[in-house]
Amino acid sequence: MRSTDGPHQVPPDVRVCFFGDSFVAGVGDTSGLGWVGRVTVAALAAGHRLTSYNLGVRRDTSTQVAARIPVEAPPRLAGADDSRLVLSAGVNDTTEVDGHPRASVEETVEAVAVALRVVGRGRLLVVGPPATADTAQNERIVLRDHALRTEADRLGVRFLSSFGGTIADPTWQREVAAGDGFHPDAGGYRVLAAIIEPVFLDWLRDSSTPPRAWPHASP
Repeated sequence: MRSTDGPHQVPPDVRVCFFGDSFVAGVGDTSGLGWVGRVTVAALAAGHRLTSYNLGVRRDTSTQVAARIPVEAPPRLAGADDSRLVLSAGVNDTTEVDGHPRASVEETVEAVAVALRVVGRGRLLVVGPPATADTAQNERIVLRDHALRTEADRLGVRFLSSFGGTIADPTWQREVAAGDGFHPDAGGYRVLAAIIEPVFLDWLRDSSTPPRAWPHASP
């Protein structure tokens, strides 16, 4: 008896570059997963044929992250059916050195435009910076978070704020305070992953924007 089933459909080859700072790298997480590892696991469990590239670098400002994007993204995304980029930075921008932030608001939001030129509007997700244990720095982070949201809205890019969810969560706050004042352990990263995961999975399901053809000229 012949099967009525059609040919096996192989899911598209989806590749996501996660660009950012130590929070993207998962610093402090003794499980080694961070939030990027956890949302990757969730995407694989949901049936996505996903290759994720963690390109988080400790102490990087948005300016430093933006400089890496046109160089590091293309060779990792070349040949993918669906090439995407997650940008998450900003805490290091608000760290003051000699009374001045390491990066200006304009430099923070410029990273969004750089990433957009590389992958295109529907293939970019911007995740705002999380809370720290420092009240004064958190006030500066809120302003960056708002600036990133405003720029993402202007450019038509999807944006997710993580600040409110992290500053209000007792696990995040407890683990950050017990650590270096910035990075939590596994429990805190589970909190951050839970904030990001629903939006990340919804973004992966959105196929309304054609994927960028690779390779292409650098912006």
